[in-house]
Amino acid sequence: MADLPAAGKKAPAFHLPAFPEGKKVRLSSFQGEKNVVLYFYPRDMTPGCTTEACDFRDAIATFDDADTAVLGISTDSLKSHEKFAAKYELPFTLLSDEDHAICEKYGVWAEKNMYGKKSFGVQRATFLIDKQGKVAAVWPKVKVKGHVDEVAAKLDDLD
Repeated sequence: MADLPAAGKKAPAFHLPAFPEGKKVRLSSFQGEKNVVLYFYPRDMTPGCTTEACDFRDAIATFDDADTAVLGISTDSLKSHEKFAAKYELPFTLLSDEDHAICEKYGVWAEKNMYGKKSFGVQRATFLIDKQGKVAAVWPKVKVKGHVDEVAAKLDDLD
């Protein structure tokens, strides 16, 4: 497994299917125009992931005001993302990384141990990427409560 990209380093590129765009989205398409909050989460419709998504939804004006796009990414399908976004009225893009290649690039594809059963899955993490495509901040192993406020507070550190 790769290490998490460090602050100050170029963010790994991606080109992934997106909902609601219906086409693929590239990280490079934001360069020079918007900062990006790229948050990795394990599964659509699960309690922690729903709370996190709704917290980003409720704070979207703060991110918009700071020229910052919010992108959620998991290994769920676009169809799953569509249901998730519709149910919770999510106003931001959800990316589908079904083969977990981008999760691996960002170092968030990890072995998990739940009730003694080992499996691989997405380790919740967030990356703040500046307009130059560099990682400005990293939150590994995110705890959902208060997380969106922490990310929003970091926006002041960007140009």
